[in-house]
Amino acid sequence: MCGRFTLTAPYDVIYNYFGISDQTPQPVFKPRYNIAPSQDIAVVMKLPDQPLRQLAIMHWGLIPHWAKDKKIGYKMINAKAETLAEKPSYRIAYKKRRCLIPADGYYEWKQLKDSKQPYYIQYHHHDLFAFAGLWEHWQGDQEEVYSCTIITTDANETVKPIHNRMPAVIEPDDYDIWLDPENHETHDLQDLLKPHDGDFKLYPVSTRVNRPANDDAECIERLEY
Repeated sequence: MCGRFTLTAPYDVIYNYFGISDQTPQPVFKPRYNIAPSQDIAVVMKLPDQPLRQLAIMHWGLIPHWAKDKKIGYKMINAKAETLAEKPSYRIAYKKRRCLIPADGYYEWKQLKDSKQPYYIQYHHHDLFAFAGLWEHWQGDQEEVYSCTIITTDANETVKPIHNRMPAVIEPDDYDIWLDPENHETHDLQDLLKPHDGDFKLYPVSTRVNRPANDDAECIERLEY
């Protein structure tokens, strides 16, 4: 699964990396070292009538458009790649509302005998990358919410000793295929959601990351035994 991640790059680096079209106003970014579920996160998306990539801010925790209560989002921070086409909560979004979620690392917890040890997992040398995601628009009686979920898949060989799942990572060459809202061939998209075999590295970090209120560079410092 993916329950915490980081995005520390400034907005201009994010815009350049993902080829975001000019936007006004531009979202304000500050380095985030402990992004947690139910918080607002950056999302890269395309709309049918606006073919250029856009960056939006969405609630992390998918709220299906048909949901009666937005609290369902607390249970839908992750979606399994293997069942996207079957689950009513994800089926339509998988066909029409796919997105990229920028990150430069994420956390996973290894189960020990009497506790859990958090690890920080990076791609290459703290490079930006993108989780595969889905987004939704929910309209309540007095509010509307744009929300998203991170897709997970089986862990690769690097992550497997820590946890059996990991976020699905989309390669830059596949961004347009994944984001295209007119591409409804979900069978072909499944190939993009396989375990990523890129150059990931991981190391243990302090349990201070367990508290979402701790959102600073200390969260990613290597724990020395």
